[in-house]
Formats: sequence, C-alpha cells, structure tokens
Amino acid sequence: MKSQIKFLFAVASMMAVIATGCSGNAKKAETAAEEPQTANVDVKGQWYIENIVVNDSDYVRPEEAVPGVSQYIVFEDSTYHIMTNCNSISGPYTLKGDSITFGDGAMTEMACENMATEDALRKVLFNISTIDVQNDTVVRLNGSTPAECIMLRKATTEIK
Repeated sequence: MKSQIKFLFAVASMMAVIATGCSGNAKKAETAAEEPQTANVDVKGQWYIENIVVNDSDYVRPEEAVPGVSQYIVFEDSTYHIMTNCNSISGPYTLKGDSITFGDGAMTEMACENMATEDALRKVLFNISTIDVQNDTVVRLNGSTPAECIMLRKATTEIK
C-alpha cells in the first residue's frame, strides 16, 4: 500500500511538471501571437498571373485558358494595373506588413472569346487580404477563405 501511494505521488508530481511546462509554452505562444509582426514585402514590378483559385473546384490558369498570351499585374508605388488577354483592371492598393488591400478602380469591359481570367479576378481580387512572398520570385495573394488565392510569378523581362 505504501509503495502504491509513492507511485501515485510520483505520477502526480510528473503530471504537475508536464502541465507547468506546457502552460509556460502556451503563455509564450500567446505573447508571440499578440506581438505585431511586419514583413518587408516588395512587390513592385511586373508579375505573371499563374493561377487564380476561387474555391476548391473553381480555378483558372491563364496560360491554359489563353495559351501564348501573357496575363500580368504591375505594382507601382500605390497603384496596380492588371492586363488579361483583352481587358485591363487598375486601381489603388495598400500594402502594410503582410496585409494587402485592392481598391476599386477602372476596368475595361470588352467582350472577349475567353473571359475566364476576368471572371475569376472579379470574384477573388477584392477579397484578397494577405500576401506571401517566396524567394522574391513567387507571390501568393491570399483571400478571405483558405482556398481563395492568386499565384504570381515575377516577370524576368517586363512587358508593357
């Protein structure tokens, strides 16, 4: 009986040590999550539109939709300009840390044989809220839902 009490006391002590260790890490994680983190994101320049994902089953790859036509977005100081296979969209954007907001602007509305890119951009562009940059050559613009995004690839030679 005495050995069972010692065993239970040892187990209870170990559980207390583990619980204390876990709560300390949780406190550190909470503190880290509360601290604002800013990213030095530089998107200026021209980016090819690789993929526009509306949801898990609805997406457009502009190169597949209209082969041989460069569809891209150009970021300048505070404005963006998007060129699709036959229409353009432009307006202001705001970049703060890893948050990005696209403002209303102007869009041409020519009737085109393939409007897949324009239709997808209309659905996703103004829902974009954050930006991830990888190796200064790939950008993911993230929407309000986990599936929504626009994937961009840095243009090696700019087309305007």
